[in-house]
Parts: sequence; structure tokens; C-alpha cells
Amino acid sequence: MDAKYVRYELDGEVATVTIDRPRQRNVISRRVYRELDDAFARAENDDGVKVIVVAGAGDHFGGGHDLGTQESREELPEYPRDFSPLGRVREMDRGVYWRMHDRWRNIGKPTIAMVQGYCIMGSWMLVAACDLVVAADDAKFADRSVRWGGAHHEYPTHFLDLGSKKAKEHLWTGDFITAEEAERAGFVNHVVPREKLREATMWLARRVALNDLLALKLSKMSINQAADILGESAAIRASGNFWILGGMIDRGESASDRVAWSKERNERFDAQERAEGRPW
Repeated sequence: MDAKYVRYELDGEVATVTIDRPRQRNVISRRVYRELDDAFARAENDDGVKVIVVAGAGDHFGGGHDLGTQESREELPEYPRDFSPLGRVREMDRGVYWRMHDRWRNIGKPTIAMVQGYCIMGSWMLVAACDLVVAADDAKFADRSVRWGGAHHEYPTHFLDLGSKKAKEHLWTGDFITAEEAERAGFVNHVVPREKLREATMWLARRVALNDLLALKLSKMSINQAADILGESAAIRASGNFWILGGMIDRGESASDRVAWSKERNERFDAQERAEGRPW
């Protein structure tokens, strides 16, 4: 498939995979998912590539899933969606969400996310699948699923990224997490000035690429498999089931019931938006 939204660039032993939809804040449609998967496979199968950098073009790393741009509507015949409870189960099982991100997590080469601006929900999922994260000082992370009446996004790594208590607070408030907060939690490796983001990320990528490719692959496998023995991947998969359950919330049988439920949900979301900020 010819790439329309994902750029693939080589710089020595570093491949950069960039979502290139800046006007839409790099939101991720079905086509973007497939193009990302193709780009990662290309980098993994190239023995000349040792490190993969993941980026978003423009001012923001990504605004999450594509919930209805003109382009995504035009893609529907090729990439149909089924939002029914059974459809959501199939989505998980066919690999659009958990399986795809878990595969990216286990690519046999180091992956580094280069994050600036907003990194929301589906874009957070992509970053969570990477090994290292370099963030600009203006980067902000958010998953506002609970505000919308759900549980969390489809690849729920929050308890790993932030720790259980911080994860709960974030999901229940939906407030943005700053780059500095994410660094303190251990989710982000380095926070740098925005104008230094690319330079810092490429420095880290080239530093990692000084190592032998097989040694990089084995060390990554060792850490990931140890984490999985402790239950990491299974825990993410199990938590993902609650995303499915979120789609089964009773919204009423009639059209008027569903409209009323949506109105109530939007009112709750707006109440969170208007809520007083931290008093400290």
C-alpha cells in the first residue's frame, strides 16, 4: 500500500516514522494504522536500521483517533467500523488495537517517541508502545475517556506509565499531564526545550545505534519478556476488556433515550472543563 499519511525517512542507522497530518493534528485513522504497521515492518526488516524514531508532523504529536475527518469518512468502504459490542470484541481480536500495539512494543529494535504538543488517547497508545520517550517541554498527555463515559483508551498502559494511583487520578479528572509530570512518573525519559527536541531525540537514537544490532534486540527481548512474566502484557490485555465493556453501557432503547444519554454525557464533560483547577 502506498503511504499517504506516514513518512518514512532514513538517516544512517536511524529510521524515522512520521505521521504527516499536521492540519488534523495527526489523528490516527484506520489507514494511518495500516501505514504505521507497514513502516514499522519495513524498518524491522532492514538490517541497516538499528533504531526507529516515531514522530508527528507540525505542532502536535497527535490528537488521538480520527473520529470523523473527511478523509476517514472517505475511507469507510475500505476500512469499515462496527461500534456494536460484538464489533468491539472483533476489533480487539483482529488486532487493530491491542495486538497491533503489542506487536509494535515487541519490534526487535529500539523505538523512541519524539513528542511535542498534544499527545491524546490514541496517540498516547502509540507512545506507550515505544521503548523510550523524549518530550518537548510543551508536551501534554491526556486520556479523557472517563469524561466521555468510557473506561480508558484501547491499549491501557496507564498503570505502567504513571503508577496505579496517578493513573486513577488522571482518568478520573481527565486533566492534562505535563511533560515534567510524565518524566517524574517514569513515562518520559527526557524533557527538553521545544527547539531542541529533534536534536535531542536524534542524539539519543544515534547513541543507542552505536551498539551491535543483535545485542540491542536481545536486551530488549530480555526486558520485555521479564516484564511479561510479571504479567505486563496480560494485564494490558485484560484491562483492554474494560474498553469493550465501556461500549456496552446501556444508553437506552429508543432514539430519545440515546439523545438524553449523550446530552448528560456532554454536560458531565463540560462540567469537568469548567471545574476549578488545583488550588496549589
